[in-house]
Amino acid sequence: MDELLVPRRGFKLLAGTANRVLAEEIGRCLGTELAKVTVSRFADGECFVRIDENVRGHDVFIVQPTNPPAENMMELLLLIDVARRASAARITCVMPYYGYSRQDRKDQPRVAIGAKLVANMIVTAGADRVLGIDFHQHQLQGFFDIPVDHLYAAPVFVSHYRRKQLRELAVVAPDVGSAKMARGFAKRLNGTFAIIDKRRPAPNVAEVLNVVGAVEGRDCLIPDDMIDTAGTVTEAARVLKGLGAEDIYVCATHALLSGPAVERLREAPIAEIAVTDTVAIPDDRRQLKQLKVLSVGELLAKAIRYTHFDQSVSSLFE
Repeated sequence: MDELLVPRRGFKLLAGTANRVLAEEIGRCLGTELAKVTVSRFADGECFVRIDENVRGHDVFIVQPTNPPAENMMELLLLIDVARRASAARITCVMPYYGYSRQDRKDQPRVAIGAKLVANMIVTAGADRVLGIDFHQHQLQGFFDIPVDHLYAAPVFVSHYRRKQLRELAVVAPDVGSAKMARGFAKRLNGTFAIIDKRRPAPNVAEVLNVVGAVEGRDCLIPDDMIDTAGTVTEAARVLKGLGAEDIYVCATHALLSGPAVERLREAPIAEIAVTDTVAIPDDRRQLKQLKVLSVGELLAKAIRYTHFDQSVSSLFE
């Protein structure tokens, strides 16, 4: 067949305003610039979105986490919608942070399942694929009726901690839900495994009841998918210190750092708090002296490149 009848699919990288810095880092790793997009607000606060370049027949990747405020979610939906109406060949929603992911089940009567609602809106808006990092629960992939590539920030953290050469490391799961993640870190970093028995008497309130595993005289690493109000990790750090742990390190993919988080972390016996840039971290929170921000830009850039060329992304899970 004549090659002129089989046009090569173009490529466009778009971004909303939720995490422009990460989007630019992804573009730098891919060797491309962000497509020109106008995002503004009407006088009443409504979002206005316009793509200022031709995307007809292109493979479009839209970078936008959906953490609060709600305008971030609305921007993403409008960007997907405008790309579809502009005749993009394929639209991939690159969602570094999946907002509302903790509302994933009915744990009490008459409550919404916000994670499913968000998935429905993204699919209805016109997305063909979703690319995300460290969902709060892995089964959230099943909430979408389109393909989902679920990446892990663990390789970024493992590389960081290998350079530190920690002493007799114990990887401590802050709760049962984080046990699988903690075991993965322990295996890759040649550390032992421990787990904290924790209960939540109320939302954003954590109480440590017991620690199962040896931590005395060891450096401890507490991994989690996110730090919100920091109640879990700071309480865990105090308990581990009281049990004779040496230096305590915390890592979390998503640094929400809500409410009292910064003050709690500043006062906690934590040597370092490593997070990624899936969520834009305001300058005032970056002043936290223990905070170390690692970029997932290269990880996402590789996933985008493999997706564009219809290659497997499974090598990024190592």
